[in-house]
Amino acid sequence: MDLLPLLQEFAGKISTSNIEVYNESSIQYELAIFLRQKLDKDLKIQLERNIEYFDLRNDIFLKKEMDIVIFASNKKEKHCIELKFPTNGQYPEEMFSACKDIKFLEQLVSVGFDESYFVMFANDPLFYTNKGDSGIYLNFRKDKIIGKTIQKPTGAKDETLCFKGTYAISWKEIVDSARV
Repeated sequence: MDLLPLLQEFAGKISTSNIEVYNESSIQYELAIFLRQKLDKDLKIQLERNIEYFDLRNDIFLKKEMDIVIFASNKKEKHCIELKFPTNGQYPEEMFSACKDIKFLEQLVSVGFDESYFVMFANDPLFYTNKGDSGIYLNFRKDKIIGKTIQKPTGAKDETLCFKGTYAISWKEIVDSARV
């Protein structure tokens, strides 16, 4: 199941004001409602589902809960969507948190999840424009990738993410001064 066209359609509904979002939770709920209307009724769509439900150990994954999980009753088909909508600045921290979500998705796919998706909404240009074009900012610029290793950019800098794959950033404008 390719969820990308549905995610693009959802973003389009935000851009035409058919769906209003104002924080990360609103995106999560609205997207779940949207997906329930669009996907096969036999698929389950759940929010904040603990990974233990899929017989995964909490201690070896970066996160314990998935923002949105879509799965068949027999759990053979399963997809995860991780969302970000930073609204309080803290650019390097939020960018690193986004990288952690992507690494978490990579972990899930490595243990049998099907295609999974990371979607970041940003209404602050410092997340997607050329201002702040060094360090972790570089990973979030057009035609750049997230991959290899990324070190926590602030504080003790005591956390490093090592990626097996590479993931392209593709910002799309959905409304004036907002990107997804």
